[in-house]
Amino acid sequence: MRRIWLIVIIALGLCFSFLALLVVGTFSAAAGLSDGENGQAVTLAKGSVPAEYEPIVAKWGDLCPSLNPSLLAAQLYQESGWNAHAQSGADAQGIAQFIPGTWATHGIDGNGDGKADVWDPQDAIPSAATYDCQLAAYVKDVPGDNTDNMLASYNAGAYAVIKAGGVPPYAETQNYVKTIRSLAQSFAAPVARLEPTEQAAGAITYAQSKLGTKYLWGGEGTAAQGGRFDCSGLTQASYHAVGVTLPRVANDQWNAGPHPSRAELLPGDLVFFAYDLSDPRSIHHVGIYVGGGYMIDAPHTGAVIRFDPIDSPDYIGATRVTESGAQALPTASPASSPS
Repeated sequence: MRRIWLIVIIALGLCFSFLALLVVGTFSAAAGLSDGENGQAVTLAKGSVPAEYEPIVAKWGDLCPSLNPSLLAAQLYQESGWNAHAQSGADAQGIAQFIPGTWATHGIDGNGDGKADVWDPQDAIPSAATYDCQLAAYVKDVPGDNTDNMLASYNAGAYAVIKAGGVPPYAETQNYVKTIRSLAQSFAAPVARLEPTEQAAGAITYAQSKLGTKYLWGGEGTAAQGGRFDCSGLTQASYHAVGVTLPRVANDQWNAGPHPSRAELLPGDLVFFAYDLSDPRSIHHVGIYVGGGYMIDAPHTGAVIRFDPIDSPDYIGATRVTESGAQALPTASPASSPS
């Protein structure tokens, strides 16, 4: 019996040593990566926008110098979460959430079918881009960054920006500008190798401490749940342990930062799996990458938190969680189920 326990202890030691080497080695390699070149055109990260909207966002996102596809995508995500049928209590309508008065003056027939329809994304997305660029033109002589002033105008109106001489001192407007700027990083294809985040190692340490814990659908690790988790409950708790608040469900966590390629993965990145690789709304699973092609995850009912390989047919991509990216996201998604 003592010999069996000795073998188990040695095996566990080798496992954790392997994990430590993966983390240290991968972060050391990242330290030597270059920053890339400046001034490159902003394009959409693969899979960041639902495939049905990707071509039109890419096209109209380049309508004027103050706009780019990732900014337009961030606005649409913030406004409706890609829901073409969204309607707010203030009567804002469609994927771009135009109120009727604004649509009446700024809605355009983007697809050339003879009708400007606020409920048709083929009209609403071009209209949002056109409206953005009109606002950018209105405030072109205002001091400060024209894109920030454009976004502030979208939220508070161009007159408020002109009167304030820049982003006005309204908490809602300042937060809107910060939110869209942060979210845009999640939709943009990186033009340089991404740096590791400070919180990644701590998030891995937390997840590692839960190895062997039984899976529970909807589990958030509470005492009443016996300290058990589902997949997004584990990732949320792991980053909460290092002071970063993530949304509860996996497909919302997808937008918590930029998207490294498979070759650029670092320990601490969230790795995602989807039913439809062209649509991030179909994400059904998430884990925390630890290096060497492996993640820590809470797989499914009947399993325990464990190491699993990430290379499977439903792998859609990864997110490098940032504080600003996480802060820009909703902390709850009533339309989604835990996963």
